[in-house]
Amino acid sequence: MIAIVKYNAGNIKSVQNALDRLGFESVITNDPKEMKKADKVIFPGVGEAGSAMQFLKEKHIDKTITALEQPVLGICLGLQLLCRHTEESDTECLGIFDTNVKRFPPAGKIPHVGWNSFMSLHGNLFSGISLNDDVYYVHSYYAEISPHTTATCEYILPFSASMNRDNFYATQFHPEKSCGTGEKILLNFLQL
Repeated sequence: MIAIVKYNAGNIKSVQNALDRLGFESVITNDPKEMKKADKVIFPGVGEAGSAMQFLKEKHIDKTITALEQPVLGICLGLQLLCRHTEESDTECLGIFDTNVKRFPPAGKIPHVGWNSFMSLHGNLFSGISLNDDVYYVHSYYAEISPHTTATCEYILPFSASMNRDNFYATQFHPEKSCGTGEKILLNFLQL
């Protein structure tokens, strides 16, 4: 069973629809017991970091997520909340990735919306994926490049398109909205 973390953020149903298309059963939940017993956990999100972290703390989901031992995939806001700190609402996050999240400088159109390819990539999520493959982004904040970065993209400046530390994986882009490339990345995660 795949657990999709339900919290104060949007886009959760589209992740479940993508899993359905791939033939995987999932449950949308904010119950720590269900998360702990799941084979995999997906931590997606579109929303605002400060209110999302407040909800996670109120429901004690923050401690549950950081203690998970099975593969966990953060998507978009999920990636940012797995980092140490975000400039959005000056928010302390979960600290899985020792990385800061910053707002894009006002040198281009913000948010970064649309299709973009990779500058670099490596790791288990990207088996069968090439630098020329496009994925879909919607974000105004970005995670800095760090030792945890497994893929990079450039919009105004280079940023972490994907990260990995131990059993925690994350993508800034939305695999559930990235057609065949995104489905392949999701499948790679689900087959870890």
